[in-house]
Amino acid sequence: MSLFTDDELPKSTPENGRTFEVPFESLPLAARMRPRSFDEFAGQKHLVGEGAPLRRSVEADRAPSCVFFGPAGTGKTTLARLVATLTQAHFEDFSAVTGGVADVRRIIGEAKKRRQTQRTILFVDEIHRFNRAQQDGFLPHVEDGTVVLIGATTENPLATVNTPLLSRCRLFRFEPLDDADIVDLLKRALEDERGLKDLALQVEDAALFHITKCSLGDARAALGALEMAADLARQNGVLSLQLAEESVGRRALDYDKHGDNHYHVISAFIKSLRGSDPDAALFWMVRMLDGGEDPMFIARRLVIQASEDVGNADPHALPLMMATLLAVEKIGLPEAAIPLAQATTYLASAPKSNASYVALHRARDLLNEKTPPAVPLHLRAASLRGSRERLGEGKGYIYPHDAPGHFARQDYLPPGFLESPLYEPGEEGEEKAIGERLRAWWRKDKNAPDNEP
Repeated sequence: MSLFTDDELPKSTPENGRTFEVPFESLPLAARMRPRSFDEFAGQKHLVGEGAPLRRSVEADRAPSCVFFGPAGTGKTTLARLVATLTQAHFEDFSAVTGGVADVRRIIGEAKKRRQTQRTILFVDEIHRFNRAQQDGFLPHVEDGTVVLIGATTENPLATVNTPLLSRCRLFRFEPLDDADIVDLLKRALEDERGLKDLALQVEDAALFHITKCSLGDARAALGALEMAADLARQNGVLSLQLAEESVGRRALDYDKHGDNHYHVISAFIKSLRGSDPDAALFWMVRMLDGGEDPMFIARRLVIQASEDVGNADPHALPLMMATLLAVEKIGLPEAAIPLAQATTYLASAPKSNASYVALHRARDLLNEKTPPAVPLHLRAASLRGSRERLGEGKGYIYPHDAPGHFARQDYLPPGFLESPLYEPGEEGEEKAIGERLRAWWRKDKNAPDNEP
Protein backbone atom coordinates (compact mmCIF):
# COMPACT_ATOMS: atom_id res chain seq x y z
CA MET A 1 0.00 0.00 0.00
CA SER A 2 1.37 3.43 -0.92
CA LEU A 3 2.00 5.88 1.89
CA PHE A 4 1.30 8.89 -0.31
CA THR A 5 -2.02 10.53 -1.04
CA ASP A 6 -3.32 10.65 -4.60
CA ASP A 7 -1.73 13.97 -5.43
CA GLU A 8 1.69 12.74 -4.30
CA LEU A 9 1.80 9.50 -6.33
CA PRO A 10 4.12 9.53 -9.36
CA LYS A 11 2.58 9.51 -12.79
CA SER A 12 4.65 6.41 -13.65
CA THR A 13 2.94 4.41 -10.91
CA PRO A 14 -0.71 3.86 -11.74
CA GLU A 15 -3.03 3.14 -8.87
CA ASN A 16 -6.70 2.32 -9.36
CA GLY A 17 -6.18 2.91 -13.08
CA ARG A 18 -5.04 6.52 -12.62
CA THR A 19 -1.80 8.35 -13.35
CA PHE A 20 -0.50 11.47 -11.67
CA GLU A 21 1.45 14.52 -12.67
CA VAL A 22 4.23 14.73 -10.05
CA PRO A 23 7.01 12.15 -10.46
CA PHE A 24 8.06 10.46 -7.26
CA GLU A 25 11.70 11.42 -7.79
CA SER A 26 10.69 15.10 -7.94
CA LEU A 27 9.31 15.06 -4.42
CA PRO A 28 11.51 16.56 -1.68
CA LEU A 29 13.72 14.02 0.07
CA ALA A 30 11.71 14.41 3.29
CA ALA A 31 8.54 13.35 1.42
CA ARG A 32 10.24 10.44 -0.35
CA MET A 33 11.63 9.14 2.92
CA ARG A 34 8.37 9.12 4.84
CA PRO A 35 8.23 5.90 6.87
CA ARG A 36 6.19 2.92 5.70
CA SER A 37 5.91 1.41 9.17
CA PHE A 38 6.28 2.35 12.83
CA ASP A 39 9.72 0.73 12.85
CA GLU A 40 10.93 3.18 10.20
CA PHE A 41 9.61 6.18 12.08
CA ALA A 42 12.40 8.40 13.42
CA GLY A 43 12.10 9.39 17.07
CA GLN A 44 8.93 9.71 19.18
CA LYS A 45 9.40 6.24 20.70
CA HIS A 46 6.93 7.19 23.43
CA LEU A 47 4.31 7.34 20.66
CA VAL A 48 5.36 4.75 18.09
CA GLY A 49 7.68 2.44 20.01
CA GLU A 50 6.72 -1.14 20.75
CA GLY A 51 3.85 -1.14 23.24
CA ALA A 52 3.24 2.63 23.08
CA PRO A 53 -0.46 3.52 23.54
CA LEU A 54 -0.92 5.24 20.17
CA ARG A 55 0.79 2.41 18.32
CA ARG A 56 -1.37 -0.19 20.06
CA SER A 57 -4.52 1.75 19.13
CA VAL A 58 -3.53 1.95 15.46
CA GLU A 59 -2.47 -1.70 15.30
CA ALA A 60 -5.85 -2.62 16.77
CA ASP A 61 -7.50 -0.51 14.04
CA ARG A 62 -8.93 1.92 16.60
CA ALA A 63 -7.15 5.13 15.72
CA PRO A 64 -8.51 7.88 17.99
CA SER A 65 -9.19 11.50 17.22
CA CYS A 66 -6.20 13.34 18.59
CA VAL A 67 -4.10 16.49 18.58
CA PHE A 68 -0.39 16.25 17.81
CA PHE A 69 1.61 19.15 19.23
CA GLY A 70 5.30 19.95 19.25
CA PRO A 71 8.06 21.70 17.29
CA ALA A 72 8.19 21.77 13.51
CA GLY A 73 9.86 18.86 11.75
CA THR A 74 9.22 16.29 14.46
CA GLY A 75 6.88 14.06 12.44
CA LYS A 76 3.34 15.26 13.15
CA THR A 77 2.18 15.22 9.52
CA THR A 78 4.19 12.10 8.75
CA LEU A 79 2.64 10.17 11.61
CA ALA A 80 -0.87 11.26 10.61
CA ARG A 81 -0.24 9.92 7.09
CA LEU A 82 1.22 6.72 8.48
CA VAL A 83 -1.85 6.18 10.69
CA ALA A 84 -4.09 6.56 7.64
CA THR A 85 -1.98 4.12 5.64
CA LEU A 86 -1.84 1.45 8.33
CA THR A 87 -5.59 1.66 9.00
CA GLN A 88 -6.46 1.81 5.27
CA ALA A 89 -8.36 5.05 5.87
CA HIS A 90 -8.95 7.81 3.33
CA PHE A 91 -6.61 10.69 4.17
CA GLU A 92 -7.73 14.31 3.86
CA ASP A 93 -4.93 16.85 4.28
CA PHE A 94 -6.35 20.23 5.28
CA SER A 95 -4.59 23.40 6.34
CA ALA A 96 -6.28 25.82 8.70
CA VAL A 97 -4.13 28.56 7.15
CA THR A 98 -5.34 28.23 3.56
CA GLY A 99 -8.67 26.38 3.94
CA GLY A 100 -12.04 27.64 5.07
CA VAL A 101 -15.43 26.50 6.30
CA ALA A 102 -16.63 25.68 2.76
CA ASP A 103 -13.74 23.26 2.35
CA VAL A 104 -14.57 21.59 5.66
CA ARG A 105 -18.20 21.15 4.60
CA ARG A 106 -17.11 19.53 1.35
CA ILE A 107 -14.74 17.15 3.16
CA ILE A 108 -17.40 16.20 5.71
CA GLY A 109 -19.95 15.62 2.95
CA GLU A 110 -17.59 13.29 1.08
CA ALA A 111 -16.68 11.50 4.32
CA LYS A 112 -20.35 10.76 4.98
CA LYS A 113 -20.71 9.21 1.51
CA ARG A 114 -17.75 6.86 1.96
CA ARG A 115 -18.44 6.12 5.62
CA GLN A 116 -19.99 2.69 4.94
CA THR A 117 -16.94 1.45 3.04
CA GLN A 118 -13.97 3.47 4.35
CA ARG A 119 -13.12 5.68 7.26
CA THR A 120 -11.83 9.21 6.73
CA ILE A 121 -8.92 10.67 8.63
CA LEU A 122 -9.12 14.45 8.49
CA PHE A 123 -5.72 15.94 9.18
CA VAL A 124 -5.94 19.62 10.11
CA ASP A 125 -2.55 21.30 10.09
CA GLU A 126 -2.11 24.46 12.18
CA ILE A 127 -5.43 23.74 13.87
CA HIS A 128 -4.81 26.57 16.33
CA ARG A 129 -5.36 29.02 13.43
CA PHE A 130 -9.06 28.17 13.45
CA ASN A 131 -11.16 30.36 15.70
CA ARG A 132 -13.46 29.00 18.39
CA ALA A 133 -16.54 28.80 16.18
CA GLN A 134 -14.63 27.04 13.40
CA GLN A 135 -13.20 24.49 15.82
CA ASP A 136 -16.67 23.86 17.23
CA GLY A 137 -17.77 22.92 13.70
CA PHE A 138 -15.78 19.69 13.98
CA LEU A 139 -17.54 18.54 17.17
CA PRO A 140 -20.61 16.71 15.80
CA HIS A 141 -18.61 14.97 13.08
CA VAL A 142 -15.96 13.78 15.52
CA GLU A 143 -18.67 12.77 17.97
CA ASP A 144 -20.60 10.62 15.48
CA GLY A 145 -17.49 9.12 13.88
CA THR A 146 -17.89 10.71 10.45
CA VAL A 147 -14.18 11.60 10.60
CA VAL A 148 -11.24 10.72 12.75
CA LEU A 149 -9.75 14.14 13.42
CA ILE A 150 -6.00 14.55 13.76
CA GLY A 151 -5.02 18.14 14.46
CA ALA A 152 -1.44 19.38 14.41
CA THR A 153 -0.05 22.48 16.06
CA THR A 154 3.22 23.97 17.20
CA GLU A 155 1.35 25.84 19.93
CA ASN A 156 0.16 24.64 23.33
CA PRO A 157 -3.24 23.03 22.60
CA LEU A 158 -4.46 23.72 26.12
CA ALA A 159 -4.30 27.41 25.26
CA THR A 160 -5.28 27.34 21.58
CA VAL A 161 -7.76 24.48 21.08
CA ASN A 162 -11.32 24.61 22.44
CA THR A 163 -12.02 22.59 25.57
CA PRO A 164 -15.01 20.73 24.01
CA LEU A 165 -12.82 19.60 21.13
CA LEU A 166 -9.97 18.66 23.45
CA SER A 167 -12.34 16.50 25.49
CA ARG A 168 -12.99 14.43 22.37
CA CYS A 169 -9.33 14.10 21.39
CA ARG A 170 -6.22 12.51 22.82
CA LEU A 171 -3.21 14.79 23.24
CA PHE A 172 0.18 13.55 22.00
CA ARG A 173 3.33 15.60 22.53
CA PHE A 174 6.13 15.44 19.93
CA GLU A 175 9.69 16.11 21.05
CA PRO A 176 12.67 17.30 18.97
CA LEU A 177 14.57 14.32 17.62
CA ASP A 178 17.82 13.52 19.38
CA ASP A 179 21.11 13.41 17.49
CA ALA A 180 21.14 9.62 17.20
CA ASP A 181 17.70 9.62 15.54
CA ILE A 182 18.74 12.32 13.08
CA VAL A 183 21.97 10.51 12.16
CA ASP A 184 20.09 7.24 11.60
CA LEU A 185 17.58 9.06 9.41
CA LEU A 186 20.33 10.68 7.30
CA LYS A 187 22.16 7.39 6.85
CA ARG A 188 18.96 5.64 5.83
CA ALA A 189 18.28 8.37 3.26
CA LEU A 190 21.74 7.85 1.79
CA GLU A 191 21.26 4.08 1.54
CA ASP A 192 17.58 3.87 0.56
CA GLU A 193 16.47 3.55 -3.07
CA ARG A 194 13.77 6.12 -2.38
CA GLY A 195 16.47 8.49 -1.21
CA LEU A 196 20.00 9.13 -2.43
CA LYS A 197 21.36 5.62 -2.95
CA ASP A 198 21.75 6.07 -6.70
CA LEU A 199 24.29 8.87 -6.11
CA ALA A 200 26.69 6.45 -4.36
CA LEU A 201 28.23 9.29 -2.37
CA GLN A 202 31.18 9.07 -0.03
CA VAL A 203 30.08 10.92 3.07
CA GLU A 204 32.36 12.36 5.72
CA ASP A 205 31.20 11.68 9.27
CA ALA A 206 31.88 15.31 10.11
CA ALA A 207 29.41 16.38 7.43
CA LEU A 208 26.60 14.26 8.91
CA PHE A 209 27.51 15.49 12.39
CA HIS A 210 27.31 19.13 11.26
CA ILE A 211 23.94 18.68 9.57
CA THR A 212 22.64 16.88 12.65
CA LYS A 213 23.76 19.55 15.08
CA CYS A 214 22.39 22.37 12.96
CA SER A 215 19.00 20.71 12.50
CA LEU A 216 18.12 21.19 16.19
CA GLY A 217 16.01 18.03 16.22
CA ASP A 218 14.09 18.98 13.04
CA ALA A 219 14.04 15.93 10.74
CA ARG A 220 12.66 17.88 7.77
CA ALA A 221 15.42 20.50 8.05
CA ALA A 222 18.07 17.79 8.32
CA LEU A 223 16.84 15.94 5.22
CA GLY A 224 16.55 19.21 3.31
CA ALA A 225 20.15 20.12 4.15
CA LEU A 226 21.32 16.63 3.20
CA GLU A 227 19.54 16.82 -0.14
CA MET A 228 21.13 20.18 -0.96
CA ALA A 229 24.57 18.95 0.10
CA ALA A 230 24.13 15.80 -2.01
CA ASP A 231 23.29 17.93 -5.07
CA LEU A 232 26.51 19.88 -4.53
CA ALA A 233 28.45 16.64 -4.14
CA ARG A 234 27.31 15.10 -7.43
CA GLN A 235 30.34 16.42 -9.30
CA ASN A 236 33.06 14.61 -7.35
CA GLY A 237 30.98 12.11 -5.38
CA VAL A 238 32.15 13.29 -1.94
CA LEU A 239 29.87 14.93 0.60
CA SER A 240 32.36 16.89 2.68
CA LEU A 241 32.06 19.00 5.79
CA GLN A 242 32.51 22.13 3.66
CA LEU A 243 29.55 21.20 1.46
CA ALA A 244 27.47 20.45 4.55
CA GLU A 245 28.32 23.87 5.98
CA GLU A 246 27.37 25.56 2.71
CA SER A 247 24.06 23.68 2.66
CA VAL A 248 23.03 24.37 6.22
CA GLY A 249 24.02 28.01 6.46
CA ARG A 250 23.53 29.65 9.83
CA ARG A 251 21.30 27.54 12.02
CA ALA A 252 18.19 29.20 13.42
CA LEU A 253 17.45 28.52 17.06
CA ASP A 254 13.98 27.31 17.94
CA TYR A 255 12.96 30.26 20.08
CA ASP A 256 9.76 32.26 19.88
CA LYS A 257 9.62 35.34 22.09
CA HIS A 258 5.85 35.05 22.34
CA GLY A 259 5.33 31.29 22.22
CA ASP A 260 5.61 28.32 24.58
CA ASN A 261 9.32 27.96 23.98
CA HIS A 262 9.90 31.42 25.43
CA TYR A 263 8.30 30.37 28.72
CA HIS A 264 10.05 26.99 28.77
CA VAL A 265 13.51 28.50 28.27
CA ILE A 266 13.05 31.32 30.77
CA SER A 267 11.75 28.73 33.24
CA ALA A 268 14.89 26.66 32.73
CA PHE A 269 17.00 29.82 33.21
CA ILE A 270 15.26 30.76 36.45
CA LYS A 271 15.44 27.24 37.85
CA SER A 272 19.13 26.96 36.97
CA LEU A 273 19.84 30.22 38.83
CA ARG A 274 17.83 29.02 41.81
CA GLY A 275 19.54 25.64 41.69
CA SER A 276 23.04 27.21 41.81
CA ASP A 277 24.19 25.84 38.44
CA PRO A 278 26.10 28.67 36.70
CA ASP A 279 26.87 26.54 33.63
CA ALA A 280 23.23 25.71 32.93
CA ALA A 281 22.09 29.26 33.73
CA LEU A 282 24.66 30.71 31.31
CA PHE A 283 23.65 28.24 28.60
CA TRP A 284 19.96 29.17 28.83
CA MET A 285 20.85 32.87 28.93
CA VAL A 286 22.80 32.54 25.67
CA ARG A 287 19.96 30.48 24.19
CA MET A 288 17.62 33.39 24.84
CA LEU A 289 20.00 36.07 23.58
CA ASP A 290 20.90 34.23 20.38
CA GLY A 291 17.23 33.45 19.84
CA GLY A 292 16.44 37.17 19.73
CA GLU A 293 15.20 37.78 23.27
CA ASP A 294 15.23 41.36 24.55
CA PRO A 295 18.31 41.64 26.83
CA MET A 296 16.37 43.99 29.11
CA PHE A 297 13.90 41.19 29.77
CA ILE A 298 16.76 38.99 30.98
CA ALA A 299 18.22 41.82 33.07
CA ARG A 300 14.87 42.50 34.75
CA ARG A 301 14.52 38.80 35.51
CA LEU A 302 17.94 38.86 37.20
CA VAL A 303 16.84 41.75 39.42
CA ILE A 304 13.81 39.76 40.53
CA GLN A 305 15.94 36.67 41.19
CA ALA A 306 18.33 38.67 43.33
CA SER A 307 15.54 39.34 45.83
CA GLU A 308 13.43 36.22 45.34
CA ASP A 309 16.10 33.52 45.56
CA VAL A 310 19.26 35.14 46.94
CA GLY A 311 17.75 37.71 49.25
CA ASN A 312 19.61 38.59 52.41
CA ALA A 313 21.96 35.63 52.06
CA ASP A 314 23.89 38.03 49.80
CA PRO A 315 22.51 41.59 50.09
CA HIS A 316 25.06 42.73 47.50
CA ALA A 317 23.29 40.77 44.76
CA LEU A 318 20.42 43.23 44.33
CA PRO A 319 22.54 46.38 43.77
CA LEU A 320 24.75 44.40 41.40
CA MET A 321 21.71 43.30 39.39
CA MET A 322 20.44 46.89 39.29
CA ALA A 323 23.86 47.92 37.96
CA THR A 324 23.52 45.17 35.34
CA LEU A 325 20.10 46.48 34.34
CA LEU A 326 21.55 49.96 33.86
CA ALA A 327 24.56 48.63 31.96
CA VAL A 328 22.40 46.64 29.55
CA GLU A 329 20.17 49.66 28.97
CA LYS A 330 23.11 51.98 28.28
CA ILE A 331 25.34 49.61 26.31
CA GLY A 332 23.01 47.39 24.25
CA LEU A 333 23.93 44.28 22.35
CA PRO A 334 26.26 42.67 21.56
CA GLU A 335 28.46 43.97 24.41
CA ALA A 336 25.56 43.85 26.91
CA ALA A 337 25.96 40.07 26.90
CA ILE A 338 29.14 40.50 28.96
CA PRO A 339 27.55 42.10 32.08
CA LEU A 340 24.62 39.71 31.68
CA ALA A 341 27.03 36.78 31.81
CA GLN A 342 28.72 38.21 34.92
CA ALA A 343 25.39 38.80 36.64
CA THR A 344 24.09 35.35 35.72
CA THR A 345 27.12 33.50 37.03
CA TYR A 346 27.16 35.67 40.17
CA LEU A 347 23.54 34.93 41.04
CA ALA A 348 23.86 31.23 40.30
CA SER A 349 26.94 31.01 42.51
CA ALA A 350 25.57 33.13 45.37
CA PRO A 351 24.23 31.68 48.64
CA LYS A 352 20.48 31.28 48.46
CA SER A 353 17.60 32.34 50.68
CA ASN A 354 13.95 32.94 49.87
CA ALA A 355 13.14 33.91 53.46
CA SER A 356 12.17 37.49 52.60
CA TYR A 357 10.10 36.25 49.63
CA VAL A 358 8.29 33.76 51.89
CA ALA A 359 7.80 36.47 54.51
CA LEU A 360 6.13 38.68 51.92
CA HIS A 361 3.53 36.02 51.14
CA ARG A 362 3.02 35.24 54.83
CA ALA A 363 2.30 38.90 55.47
CA ARG A 364 -0.24 38.97 52.62
CA ASP A 365 -1.88 35.79 53.88
CA LEU A 366 -2.09 37.29 57.37
CA LEU A 367 -3.66 40.45 55.98
CA ASN A 368 -6.30 38.38 54.18
CA GLU A 369 -7.02 36.12 57.15
CA LYS A 370 -7.30 38.70 59.91
CA THR A 371 -8.99 42.05 60.24
CA PRO A 372 -6.28 44.69 59.92
CA PRO A 373 -5.66 46.10 63.40
CA ALA A 374 -5.59 49.72 64.33
CA VAL A 375 -2.11 51.16 64.60
CA PRO A 376 -1.03 51.00 68.28
CA LEU A 377 -1.11 54.43 69.94
CA HIS A 378 2.61 54.61 70.65
CA LEU A 379 3.40 54.05 66.93
CA ARG A 380 1.04 56.71 65.65
CA ALA A 381 2.19 60.04 64.29
CA ALA A 382 2.03 62.86 66.80
CA SER A 383 2.46 65.76 64.40
CA LEU A 384 -0.69 67.64 65.35
CA ARG A 385 -0.57 69.91 68.38
CA GLY A 386 -2.11 68.20 71.36
CA SER A 387 -2.33 64.77 69.78
CA ARG A 388 0.17 63.29 72.23
CA GLU A 389 -1.29 64.84 75.38
CA ARG A 390 -5.00 64.68 74.55
CA LEU A 391 -5.16 61.59 72.27
CA GLY A 392 -2.14 59.61 73.44
CA GLU A 393 -0.76 59.33 69.92
CA GLY A 394 2.98 58.63 69.95
CA LYS A 395 3.01 58.45 73.74
CA GLY A 396 5.23 55.72 75.15
CA TYR A 397 7.26 55.22 71.99
CA ILE A 398 10.93 54.50 72.69
CA TYR A 399 13.37 55.98 70.20
CA PRO A 400 15.78 53.05 69.47
CA HIS A 401 18.83 55.28 69.00
CA ASP A 402 18.43 56.51 72.56
CA ALA A 403 18.57 52.94 73.86
CA PRO A 404 21.70 50.83 74.48
CA GLY A 405 22.84 49.09 71.35
CA HIS A 406 20.37 51.19 69.34
CA PHE A 407 17.67 48.64 70.13
CA ALA A 408 14.52 49.09 72.20
CA ARG A 409 12.32 46.10 72.92
CA GLN A 410 8.73 47.19 72.34
CA ASP A 411 5.66 46.04 70.42
CA TYR A 412 5.38 47.05 66.79
CA LEU A 413 2.17 45.05 66.27
CA PRO A 414 -0.75 44.65 68.66
CA PRO A 415 0.11 42.02 71.32
CA GLY A 416 -0.97 38.53 70.27
CA PHE A 417 -1.67 39.52 66.69
CA LEU A 418 1.29 37.60 65.28
CA GLU A 419 1.36 33.94 66.29
CA SER A 420 4.66 33.09 64.59
CA PRO A 421 7.37 35.09 62.82
CA LEU A 422 6.85 36.07 59.21
CA TYR A 423 10.55 36.45 58.45
CA GLU A 424 12.72 33.53 59.47
CA PRO A 425 16.31 34.07 58.31
CA GLY A 426 18.12 31.10 56.81
CA GLU A 427 21.54 29.75 57.64
CA GLU A 428 23.27 30.66 54.37
CA GLY A 429 25.62 33.54 53.72
CA GLU A 430 25.09 36.83 55.51
CA GLU A 431 21.56 35.87 56.48
CA LYS A 432 22.96 33.59 59.16
CA ALA A 433 24.35 36.64 60.94
CA ILE A 434 21.02 38.41 60.49
CA GLY A 435 19.24 35.50 62.18
CA GLU A 436 21.67 35.48 65.08
CA ARG A 437 21.22 39.22 65.55
CA LEU A 438 17.42 39.00 65.55
CA ARG A 439 17.45 36.12 68.02
CA ALA A 440 19.75 38.09 70.30
CA TRP A 441 17.46 41.11 70.22
CA TRP A 442 14.19 39.30 70.70
CA ARG A 443 15.18 36.24 72.73
CA LYS A 444 13.66 37.69 75.91
CA ASP A 445 10.00 38.35 76.55
CA LYS A 446 9.13 41.56 74.71
CA ASN A 447 7.07 42.61 77.72
CA ALA A 448 10.14 42.51 79.96
CA PRO A 449 10.89 45.92 81.51
CA ASP A 450 14.54 46.21 80.52
CA ASN A 451 15.68 47.17 77.08
CA GLU A 452 18.97 45.36 77.13
CA PRO A 453 19.60 43.12 74.10
